[in-house]
Amino acid sequence: MAIIKKFRIKSFKKKKSIIEFENISLAYGNRLILDNISFKINEGQIFGMLGPNGVGKSTIFNLITGLINPKHGKIKINGEDVTNYPIYLRTKKFKVGYVPQYGGFFYDLTLLDNLKAISEIVVENKNLRQERIDFLLSKFELENVKNIKAKFLSGGQKKKLVIALSLLSEPRLLLLDECFAALDVLTIKMLQEIIVNLQQENKITICICDHQARDLLACVDVAMILSNCKIIAQDTPSNLVKDINAKNAYFGDNFRFN
Repeated sequence: MAIIKKFRIKSFKKKKSIIEFENISLAYGNRLILDNISFKINEGQIFGMLGPNGVGKSTIFNLITGLINPKHGKIKINGEDVTNYPIYLRTKKFKVGYVPQYGGFFYDLTLLDNLKAISEIVVENKNLRQERIDFLLSKFELENVKNIKAKFLSGGQKKKLVIALSLLSEPRLLLLDECFAALDVLTIKMLQEIIVNLQQENKITICICDHQARDLLACVDVAMILSNCKIIAQDTPSNLVKDINAKNAYFGDNFRFN
């Protein structure tokens, strides 16, 4: 597959981090998931997370949103310690959007009614709700299916809807959990282009976790590999696939992404 991203942000002039994990550890019972990990996601970056099943990628999203709390360590958003902040406060104060792997919409409502329902929660100004909805319908080319119940939409249309729902609140940080899973090649390419355009046009910081390594690496600026509860490598895609630790733990010797 051709590289979607025509440029990669390899360094940041201000290097302002929007997300920062400091010595985070977490366990479920006796099972250790994250062992003293630290990393930063810089503002304006598209950041990727890769690793085997159960390594803690979705757990990191749950830690960012506040769905779970770490056993040790600090989580910072925009430099502020939010480790003990509830979900609603993180979402509202720091404008965090989340696209889950499954669901994320009302199955028996039309696409338009889904947007209307969520807009009533996240868009306080009533006069701006319809304007925001119309903008997102146009942006994601969903006007022709707006009156179809969500459960009858195609996989790509459902994914577009969930991303549109997450953008209603105009987030500064967007979390995408397994966004390429179970989609055909053309739909994946469409989503990659959407992700890159969100960075370029809307200046949104984006964090993606996925098992589809080639698809993820085609649209991120930086990615990290998680294995055995640790971060074993972090770099730009071209450097990451050459990293000996990343090869040994995840890619293997024959992996190519372009």
